Amino acid sequence: MSANENAGNLKTPPAQQQKQDSHGRESEMTPAPVVIRETYKGAGKLLGRTAIVTGGDSGIGRSVAAHYAREGADVAIVYLKGHEDAEETKKMVEAEGRACLLLSGDIGDEAFARESVRRTLEKFGKIDIVVNNAAEQHPQQSIEDITAEQLERTFRTNIFSMFYLTKAALPHLAEGASVINTTSVNAYRGNKELLDYSSTKGAIVSFTRSLSMSLAEKKIRVNGVAPGPIWTPLIPSTYPAEDVKSFGGSQPLGRVGQPADLGPAYVYLASADSSYVSGQIIHVNGGEVIGG
Repeated sequence: MSANENAGNLKTPPAQQQKQDSHGRESEMTPAPVVIRETYKGAGKLLGRTAIVTGGDSGIGRSVAAHYAREGADVAIVYLKGHEDAEETKKMVEAEGRACLLLSGDIGDEAFARESVRRTLEKFGKIDIVVNNAAEQHPQQSIEDITAEQLERTFRTNIFSMFYLTKAALPHLAEGASVINTTSVNAYRGNKELLDYSSTKGAIVSFTRSLSMSLAEKKIRVNGVAPGPIWTPLIPSTYPAEDVKSFGGSQPLGRVGQPADLGPAYVYLASADSSYVSGQIIHVNGGEVIGG
């Protein structure tokens, strides 16, 4: 078992903190997150398909890209500014023998969302899977500390972007296509320090359910994944070191989640294995029982 595999047994991360911003860098995390386990064997479940993944430079998005590539898909990765991380993700996709397109820009800008779809079609000729995963969070002690600028920024990145990208991609999605949205355990249990973030994640649940009904006649499936505490760059870049140190330790399974714990769920929802599943949310949260 590799050192990266051993990190998957990590109960809680060591105390650490990156420069406070909304993204963080995976290359600076200790230990490095587990992206895809060596024991994960591809079975060609997405062979010949093309996926566009937002927030694909690191964290959950990187794991999704790596798993999709191992299952035979080409991947377009949309990201804001983590160029070094994005290049590393591209290497992972190409190491699986698949093609990868990097698209850098603000997915909360509708014009960029349209441009991302255009360039993906230009490169690959089609889009079969849309993964709306990009997100940012800014913990605050009180609602009084949340500025209008922060509120709009969080909603623009976390939920407006899903409308923009899905709307742009929809004319090019055929029967059998799949849209997968990343929500959060916080959509169901709330989080007193993440009022705006949790609100967007609740909106994503409703968006997923409503869009699944809207696209059912087209035989396009729409589902979501609700991660619990996952070891991604968002954590050391938005929380103090002492909070990072205890992150994930209280979950019933007794450890922080790894991106590799999420990737297979996204494979399932994108593949024919889930052909009778739409409007649903998969909870990958370390054993926490959540209603809804």
